[in-house]
Amino acid sequence: MKTLKTLSILLVLLLGAFVSYRFIISPKQEATQTKDAKPLIALSTYALYDAAKNVAGESMDCFCILPYGVDVHSFEPTPMIMAKVHDAKLVVYSGAGLQPWAHTFEDQKNGLDMSRYMKLLDASATEEDEHHHDSDFDPHYWLDVDNMSIATNILKEKFIKISPQNRDMYEENAENYIAKLHELDRLYKEKLSVCKVDTIVVEHNAFSYLAAKYNFNVESISGLSPDAEPSAKVMGSIISNVKTKNINTIFFESFASDKVIKAIAADAHVKVNVLNPLANITKAESENKSSYYSLMLENLGKIAASRECQ
Repeated sequence: MKTLKTLSILLVLLLGAFVSYRFIISPKQEATQTKDAKPLIALSTYALYDAAKNVAGESMDCFCILPYGVDVHSFEPTPMIMAKVHDAKLVVYSGAGLQPWAHTFEDQKNGLDMSRYMKLLDASATEEDEHHHDSDFDPHYWLDVDNMSIATNILKEKFIKISPQNRDMYEENAENYIAKLHELDRLYKEKLSVCKVDTIVVEHNAFSYLAAKYNFNVESISGLSPDAEPSAKVMGSIISNVKTKNINTIFFESFASDKVIKAIAADAHVKVNVLNPLANITKAESENKSSYYSLMLENLGKIAASRECQ
């Protein structure tokens, strides 16, 4: 009994010591860590993340909510990811119906629906009647560099409000990033100005913003959503157009199944290749230090080759 009593006293003393450490010493340490910690910025797509990290530099902790290699259309964040997102100083999400899970941030002070500032295309003008989407607008607006310039300036202003002491850096970084976007615009206009083929064929239509800006057509197999199953009518029409329009390549995405694409390509006797919609990237692309700029250049080269541009 005496031994048990002694053990009980020791446990009480140890518990008291822990409580004293947690509630007397730890708050001071936590206050220091909070003061020194960088603001956490959550972004729902890779393109927006790329702009944010280039504007913020090392002053903020920017992270892309999408794990590498995950399709933006089907992604559902885990409770652990959502806990981190809710801790963010600013949550920037695409909007325009792209990510239904992001609706929880619509009424939050730290939520930013970037689509509200964008020049959006009407979804009915970018997909066939057989396809359906949750929004009236095509959500892939970041593939228009003009929209990316707008997004960059919006991010700059938000960051200045969060860390006004870094205003000069944010303004300079945003100016430099927008200059690269202007360079992309020049290269696209130059490279795609004279082409033999006026159409590209893609798995799902994430590329209407590119097509509208640089004056070419897009035919898609599954509309705005890669999860949509193409009808026999659509597949037959695609195969027919590939042959009559002398199309040499059909494009798919890294994160989607290429089964249908390969079947159509085999019937039409054309090549398949990957075109990146830049909603997300693979781990390999991250390790290769890919960027919005570099991936857009890769897309340009592939589009120019498929359209036989001079």
